[in-house]
Amino acid sequence: MRKFHIATAEEIRSGRTTDIYFVRTKEVLHAKGRDRVWVAAEVTSGAIPDGHPWGVLCGVEEVAHLLEGTPIDVYSMPEGSIFHPWDHRGFREPVLLVEGAYADFCLMETPMLGLLCQESGVATRAARVRLAAGERLTVSFGIRRMHPALAPAIDRAAYIGGMDGVSSLIGAEVIGEKPMGTMPHALIIALGDQTSAWRAFHEVMDPEVPRIALVDTYFDEKTEAIMAAEELGERLQGVRLDTPGSRKGNFAEIVREVRWELDIRGYKHVKIFVSGGLDDEAVKVLGEAGADAFGVGTWVSNAPTVDFALDIVEVEGRPAAKRGKLGGKKQVYRCPRCLIDLVKPWRSEPPSCPGCGEETEPMLKPLIKGGEIVADLPEPKRIRGYVLDQLKRLSTRECPTA
Repeated sequence: MRKFHIATAEEIRSGRTTDIYFVRTKEVLHAKGRDRVWVAAEVTSGAIPDGHPWGVLCGVEEVAHLLEGTPIDVYSMPEGSIFHPWDHRGFREPVLLVEGAYADFCLMETPMLGLLCQESGVATRAARVRLAAGERLTVSFGIRRMHPALAPAIDRAAYIGGMDGVSSLIGAEVIGEKPMGTMPHALIIALGDQTSAWRAFHEVMDPEVPRIALVDTYFDEKTEAIMAAEELGERLQGVRLDTPGSRKGNFAEIVREVRWELDIRGYKHVKIFVSGGLDDEAVKVLGEAGADAFGVGTWVSNAPTVDFALDIVEVEGRPAAKRGKLGGKKQVYRCPRCLIDLVKPWRSEPPSCPGCGEETEPMLKPLIKGGEIVADLPEPKRIRGYVLDQLKRLSTRECPTA
């Protein structure tokens, strides 16, 4: 009997997390002598959740390890790539291509899509938070809203999407950074009052841990922020307001009030860290009001999945596709300057960008050849840098067709 209802890595790679109809398909193909039929299949997405125009591809490293050892070829956009459901002309964009005997990889379709769908959803919302926050600090606080077995994947995807740090121990280990966090209300309640908790935290914690006082436990935020500043003085680095609008009214006004009261008392060095029910729009508004850092939880960790699907587009080298999809293998060509995409048949010459005229680059690159991983699988920090570079170019691109 399982103590935790999670699949092991071995169960995932052996096909135990697939849908039954793929098992039946494999049985039928074998019985009819068709289990060596060669296909090419593409992963494409439907509309991005919230009507957003683009997503951030995440989960490619795990897909590589999932399919490693299977005698197939796989081409993929690099992990962290900005992708669009449709290209500049309205053709559906593949983010990944699989070639091989269908019976060899059909059991992997379900777990492969699960990895890409969920992690790309998290990374996409994290990227939106990044854009809304500008240069201000953002921390992923959302693992408590999800199954704990998913904590490493969620925090990794949030970091890749642009968050500066994560709160979980295991998530921080995966991304190669130290975990970030402040203090809970439980510490204040357990020690009896706010001042005792702030003082104890300062006395016990290593000097490298930021002194950020939670200031909304018993009194209003302005009162507790002043109390914390007077207690710790120059040692106080920040105050955290964990104040959902449903409980305390206009959060932006509270931020302005706290900032004003700290400033006129000489505590301009004290930063304001906000959390509690935030999304990208709240981050933007609160940043404009004076917040310096954001802890974003459920909106990122519980992000809607990106609706990826895997569809056969060639059988034995001939175009074949179900209705609503286009037959034949395809390549996505991207303008490196303005990130405009053009979908073309697989062997096409790279077209020029319709906006700036620059030569485009192929986005689907070898990931697996004959079952062996051939692509570089970069560390999360490097993938995050790739995402941030694309986000910067998205916000400054000049092509008239963008």
